Parts: sequence; C-alpha cells; structure tokens
Amino acid sequence: MAPTTFFLMLVQLWTIISNTCNASSTGNSSPKFPAILIFGDSTVDTGNNNYIDTLFKGNHYPYGRDFPGHVPTGRFSNGKLVPDFIASALKIKYTIPPFLQPKLSDEDLLTGVSFASAGSGYDDLTTVATGVIPISKQIDYFKKYLDRIEEIVGKKEAKKIVNGALVVISAGTNDFGFNFYDVPTRRLEFDINEYQDFLQKKLQNFVEELYELGCHKIVVSGLPPIGCLPIQMTAKLDNTKDRKCLEDENLDAQIYNHKLSRLLYRLQGQLHGSKLVYADVYNSLIDMINNPQKYGFVETKRGCCGTGLVEAGPLCHLLTPTCNKASQYLFWDSIHPSEAAYKFLSIYLEKEALPKLSDSDQTEPLTYSTGPTIVY
Repeated sequence: MAPTTFFLMLVQLWTIISNTCNASSTGNSSPKFPAILIFGDSTVDTGNNNYIDTLFKGNHYPYGRDFPGHVPTGRFSNGKLVPDFIASALKIKYTIPPFLQPKLSDEDLLTGVSFASAGSGYDDLTTVATGVIPISKQIDYFKKYLDRIEEIVGKKEAKKIVNGALVVISAGTNDFGFNFYDVPTRRLEFDINEYQDFLQKKLQNFVEELYELGCHKIVVSGLPPIGCLPIQMTAKLDNTKDRKCLEDENLDAQIYNHKLSRLLYRLQGQLHGSKLVYADVYNSLIDMINNPQKYGFVETKRGCCGTGLVEAGPLCHLLTPTCNKASQYLFWDSIHPSEAAYKFLSIYLEKEALPKLSDSDQTEPLTYSTGPTIVY
C-alpha cells in the first residue's frame, strides 16, 4: 500500500472517531429532562417556608454558611440540597428556586421549581401546629404552576415539559416524628403497620393526581434511618454520651421502605406510560454511618450546629457556634444532613435511580431483609 493512501485512510479513520466522540459528548451534555419539579419536606425545600407564616425557617445564619455567596436561602443545610446537585448534574440549572419566591423568571419556571415545605408530610395532621404546607396542598401550587407555564409557552408545550420533567418526592420522616414517635397522636388510632399503610395511601393518591396532571417520570424517596437522626437519639437515650441508633425506629423505616418499593412497582403497572422509581436513601445513609472514613466523615451522631444534639431551625441561629469543617459531619444540625452528605446522596441518585426512568421495561422492586442493617 502506498504511503499516501495509508495516510489518507488514517485521516478518514481519525475523522470518523472524532465525529463519533463529539456526537457522544454532545449527547451526554444535553439535559435528559426539560425541567425538575420537587415536592416534599425540608430535605428538598429550597426556601418556600421563607414566604409563609411559620417558625420553621432556615433563612438565617448559620444556615447557608457554605452556600454560594455564604447566604442563608431557606435551605435547611449549610449549603446545597440534593435537588440542586441533581439539576446541576443534568445541566438543567445550577440551583432550584422555591415556587413561592416572588418574581421568578420565565426561565426559572420552565426549567423547574420546588414546591416543598420544611416540616411537611403526607399526613395533614403533621402540619397543623406548624402552619407549613402539607403534601396535599403542594398539589394546589403545582396547578398554579401549570397555569403560569401555559401562559408562557402555550398549553401544548407546557404539557410536553411536564410530561418529560423529572419529578422528585421526598417526605415521610416528619409524619413519624411528629405523630408517632415523639408526639404519639396517631398511636391512639393506628399501630405502626397501619400508620405506614395510611401514609402510603396518601402518597398513592398524590402520585395518581400528579400523573393525571401530566407527570410521568417520578422518583420517590424512601425513609432514612430515622433512629440515627441525632434528635431522635437525644430524645430516646438517657445518656447523651452513649449515642447509638435506635433499632426499633430503623426497623420501622426498613419495613416502610419495603412496602413503598412494592407500591411503586404496582402503581407503575396501573399508570400507563409512567416511570415510578424508588430511591433508597436508607442504605446510602447507613453506609455513611457504618463507614464514615469512605466519605471523609469524622462525626455521624451529632450535628455541626451547636451541641449537635437538639439544635435545628430556630434553635440553630446566628449566635450558635458551629464546627469548623461541616464536610466532616454527616449532619448539619440535629435533623438535617450536611451539604457533603447530600452530595453523596445525589451521586447515588444519578447512578442508581435516574437511569431507571428510561423507557425500558419495568424492573423488579427492591427487596429488603426484615432485620436492621446497623453496625453499632
């Protein structure tokens, strides 16, 4: 073969490879979803509580200490939340604004917002004393959102955006904390299994209503290991120095999560064209607790704010001392994870949960052991 011919073949081959790589790179950088829509509690509230009459606010220092600009935004963490990381990773937007924020731009609305409210839950009783927005009322704000985006792009395009949007639901912890464990109001009516079923019926109704309004790709977060929350350990353990996760509350969470994964599997079969994905935050957080060195954590049983035993919300304030390196703490306050923990949870969602929203066939629901997986 002549040298010139061989050289031309190499050039052609390089051109093909370059074009293929560029096409692949372009495809990977494009958003998989036109928008991201968030419902739930403080784990995903990016500031809605700033605009309602409640004491449950995170719009004061030291919240937001490590957020860009070092400003408190209403997020119950030292920095960003999982929805912010997900939106950025998907190249939708850098952070998620709250729907109640005044003067949202058209671009903000079209690419997604959070309807979540700190202190919220599936059970309306959870929010009676605090005045925050229950899940059942967040759907009303979503309907107003639909009207607003229809005004911007028209009904046909608005429907397309909502059909393709990534929807995330994260709630349930407050229901158990406020109504069953710490203030046992619902224990007068239900045992733990009945209350789990009661909440999941509320969740089912919520998902079905979202589906009827056009949401087809939905990720639902399970419960975290509730018994490992610093506030729960403080409330239930006599010796504040001998801190360990509460086995019974963690087992309740595991059973709830098992039921939830089965529920979403059944619902997906009933709601034609839907993709309903269970997000297993329980085992992700348990791994951080059992293997803190893998994640750079040195403290997993108390928060960074104050003593880390009880401080949260109004008790974590401007005069409260904080740890030097929040990235070494699993929890920011006595209830909420740190930005570092949220970052690790978002990586899990990107790798394990979001790919299941593709148009492939249904996957089998997750299964769990009936015993706790905690290492003390």
